[in-house]
Amino acid sequence: MKTLTITQPDDWHIHVRTGAILKTVLPHTARQFARAIIMPNLKPPVTSVAIALAYRDEILAAVPKGMDFTPLMTLYLTAATTVADIQAAAASPHIYAFKLYPAGATTNSDAGVADLTAIYPLLAEMEKQALPLLIHGEVTDDDCDIFDRERVFIDRHLTAIVAQFPALRIVLEHVTTAEAVQFVSAAPNNVAATITPQHLLYNRNAILAGGIRPHYYCLPILKREQHRLALLTAATSGNPKFFLGTDSAPHHTALKETACGCAGCYSAYGALELYATAFESVGALDKLEAFASFFGADFYGLARNERTVTLEKTAWEIPLSYGDGDFRITPLKAGEQLAWKLLA
Repeated sequence: MKTLTITQPDDWHIHVRTGAILKTVLPHTARQFARAIIMPNLKPPVTSVAIALAYRDEILAAVPKGMDFTPLMTLYLTAATTVADIQAAAASPHIYAFKLYPAGATTNSDAGVADLTAIYPLLAEMEKQALPLLIHGEVTDDDCDIFDRERVFIDRHLTAIVAQFPALRIVLEHVTTAEAVQFVSAAPNNVAATITPQHLLYNRNAILAGGIRPHYYCLPILKREQHRLALLTAATSGNPKFFLGTDSAPHHTALKETACGCAGCYSAYGALELYATAFESVGALDKLEAFASFFGADFYGLARNERTVTLEKTAWEIPLSYGDGDFRITPLKAGEQLAWKLLA
């Protein structure tokens, strides 16, 4: 296969930051994806409709001329969120979900929720208002091994949430384990999951073998090979519960290459090419369109896109960095080659 044309996809989980970083990374997303679910973990976090709409305006101003891109905004769920906040979000045509971060789970999650049962009244209102809940599914206990935190979250919290709120639409974001795949597969149809390119392409050796490689460090962290294979099987299975969400998370290179580096992989520069690489590795390129372009839109109740994009089997070298003289962002696989290239 020399070319692959598919319906234009959407990214159902992405970080685009703000300011100069936003202006640098957003064109990468807008050239591939028609829409994207925008994560709200800024500083300060996006906790109200008014803040989200102002952020949306900033994003739209960064879309290059000639590109048609729609940001789908989310609100950061905190212990201070009220039922009125959820009702206001449901009334806005630009708010598509709430994001739940357990406090301390990942970048800018210090405003997250410490006691999940305390927000059950808010989840009940979200269920009533048909607003999806997007979950970073990890516990944060110091005594829980970092490689087990997703599995423990499912056992300790997610099972109860799904049972307590049977009509609440839930996306378990960036799943990383065979246990998560099994849980989502067996759950009712209102429970789905996103999968990132790095978790399809790499296991934890990518971070540690031959030296510490900080640009492969993300949260949830890469797991064993058996989990990568389970994710790859799920993504290429044709199961509509699993769909594309890059979790592309740009950081200044200096904040990654430091004694306590930030979590996050920057993949938006070539997200579709990375997914094509993963799908081709198991002979499943014919399953990429549904995973990337159909299943997420269907879950969110949105129309599928009508435009198409084309990938060509052409090798190209990934730049060592993106940005200008004031900052650099080191991409996933910097300096390496990709075999697929998105045509303009």
